[in-house]
Amino acid sequence: MATGLSLEHIISFLLGTPMFGDLDAHELSEIVHIMQVQYVRADQILFREGHLGDAWYVVFEGELEVLGGRPTSPHARLLARLGPAACFGEMSILDGSPRSASVRAAKASTVFKFSRADFLDLLDEGNLAAYKLVYHMARQLAVRQRQTTARLNELLREHEDVRVHEELSPIVEVSATAE
Repeated sequence: MATGLSLEHIISFLLGTPMFGDLDAHELSEIVHIMQVQYVRADQILFREGHLGDAWYVVFEGELEVLGGRPTSPHARLLARLGPAACFGEMSILDGSPRSASVRAAKASTVFKFSRADFLDLLDEGNLAAYKLVYHMARQLAVRQRQTTARLNELLREHEDVRVHEELSPIVEVSATAE
């Protein structure tokens, strides 16, 4: 696990991630000052579904799991695996709603944490870098929305079951309005 990360190393890494790729080094330095480096041990839960979203994250190294349901339950559903350069938790920055999933470290990991309060302060100050990040967050969420809508449509086509259609059709309709 990373120790003694230099500011230069952090900035170089972030500039290589899709979320931060459009920022120049000066803009990134304005964002990095609100960032915290957080070391997470294997099986540690970063946050739980339903808890207040107070930060968003970038994986520096390691692997995390996004889980639906109680993360300590044997019935928790693995929704995604996240590795280096992956961003997560950005919906909380945008709307402040409770978390829609839990995140647990699959192995020892290092993440960069950006608090919602500090990020909102940058937006209130009119910080261009913060606005660029919001734009990238919105684009990423649009991609995820399109993927979800496409998958729901596939499920509707694959299943003849009337109950499945009754359950999924309203969700697809709402989801498709974002297109």
